[in-house]
Amino acid sequence: MHDFSDFLSAKHFKDLIELSDYKPLQFAHTIQAAQHGYLDFSEADIVLIGCGEMRGETFKSQYSNAPDVIRKAFYELYNWYPNIVMADLGNIVQGATLSDTRAALKVMLQEIHKAGKISILLGGSQDLTLQQYDVYKSGAQPVDVAVIDSHIDLEDDERASPAQSFLMDVLTAEPNYVRNYSHIGFQSYFTNPKMLETLDKLRFDFYRLGVVRENMEEMEPVLRNCNLLSVDLAALRACDAVFNKHASPNGFFGDELCLLMRYAGMARNLNTVGIYGYHPDKDHNEQGAKLVAQMIWYFLDGYRIRQSEAAMEQKDQFMTYDVPFADYKARFIKSKITGRWWMQLPDQSYIPCAESDYNQAVHNEIPERWIREQERLV
Repeated sequence: MHDFSDFLSAKHFKDLIELSDYKPLQFAHTIQAAQHGYLDFSEADIVLIGCGEMRGETFKSQYSNAPDVIRKAFYELYNWYPNIVMADLGNIVQGATLSDTRAALKVMLQEIHKAGKISILLGGSQDLTLQQYDVYKSGAQPVDVAVIDSHIDLEDDERASPAQSFLMDVLTAEPNYVRNYSHIGFQSYFTNPKMLETLDKLRFDFYRLGVVRENMEEMEPVLRNCNLLSVDLAALRACDAVFNKHASPNGFFGDELCLLMRYAGMARNLNTVGIYGYHPDKDHNEQGAKLVAQMIWYFLDGYRIRQSEAAMEQKDQFMTYDVPFADYKARFIKSKITGRWWMQLPDQSYIPCAESDYNQAVHNEIPERWIREQERLV
């Protein structure tokens, strides 16, 4: 039993609702909720935690009730996954300063991580991604980071808010533990070309919105190796994100973001997800909250697949293809359970890939994914 009463709101959302208003198989009945700051989540697979801290976006912002509005929508969804145990810690209490709130959140995320559980953080502004990263930084653990966002928040300007510049701390602070960084869905007209040059020199990966939407399946291998995922809901197009003033006329549709969340759930190494940029005061009929709730539902659907995937050592669960291309010989393996692909590098290690990489190799072309990994090893 963990005592988090110093960090969490005294009243949990589940204390404020009538369970009799919900059907037996809805999440309101099946999720484990903290009571008076206490929760034993030793049996849980996934732990929800809310933090409505918005001062990283605008210093005078009020603490947001976004996490509870999202909970309202999520608790009404039906739980199709009784074998996946979810716990809900409630909300971080607002600190006197932004730093105080961040310190409390960091402690909570560290405890969830130490327990070997997956955290889903309902924000808040996206600079709280720093506390997700701090969990690895404090433990000197290498981390693969993925961000879904229309903007690349690498602003190097003293006038920029923490939400616009947090990636400077994640990617450039020393010592640095980011092994790889992948940015999904950036929009070119919002992005300084010099910024992309910097990311490319660091051998990080970035995928333009149009390229991602053209073939969404290519993002599954990108997300498969990541440990930390940060999602800014400004990545949605404005018609699906009226609650976010930074949303653009172009962006992902809601179902596309749900698909990316499903891919994230499938990722065996992913153990922290942050969802940011929901403003309930601007959300007509709470449609945005319903979308975020469905994103979490699809993450669970992906996690179900993760649980069923065979370990790489179970060779009888994979089909093997040896393919010579250019002056190299590579081995591709395909899971008989999920149909996912991996590609072997010259050092005999395997990286996630797509069937398109295999098809390129068959046609004697070197897959770009293979080239990027080789560049990172140099």
